Amino acid sequence: MIRLADVTPDTGEIGRRLLAVQHAAYAVEAGLIGDDRIPPLHESLDDLLAAGLTWLGAYDGDRLVGAVAWSETPSLLDIDRLIVDPRELRKGIGRSLVTELLSRASGRRTEVSTGQKNTPARTLYERLGFTSTGDLEVIPGLWITNYTHA
Repeated sequence: MIRLADVTPDTGEIGRRLLAVQHAAYAVEAGLIGDDRIPPLHESLDDLLAAGLTWLGAYDGDRLVGAVAWSETPSLLDIDRLIVDPRELRKGIGRSLVTELLSRASGRRTEVSTGQKNTPARTLYERLGFTSTGDLEVIPGLWITNYTHA
């Protein structure tokens, strides 16, 4: 059974595990979209800590198997990253994390972006009621699709 819990990244085990899952998850996305220029794929632990995001982790027992990170204002919740250990894909972990985050949004608009060719992520967001607001070329040849949930 997956357990969700708030996570505070640090320079110890939790930070290292978050970074490892993040790198593994974004390596999968890089393969799907055919481009490895995804910034979180190349982050160091210091970069992850400096991002100043709020984190929610998914645990299988004591093992971190996924997480979602976001920033927020009184009117907006912006999902910055959703990561799932590639060995744990297709088990509903990403869905559980985003569903919990939507409940925490308390009616605020929620935004997220993913690689234009990342069909699994796009399908997840669309099934959860997100609406595409368009595609954007963030750097030459790297396209993302933006989504919003009201």
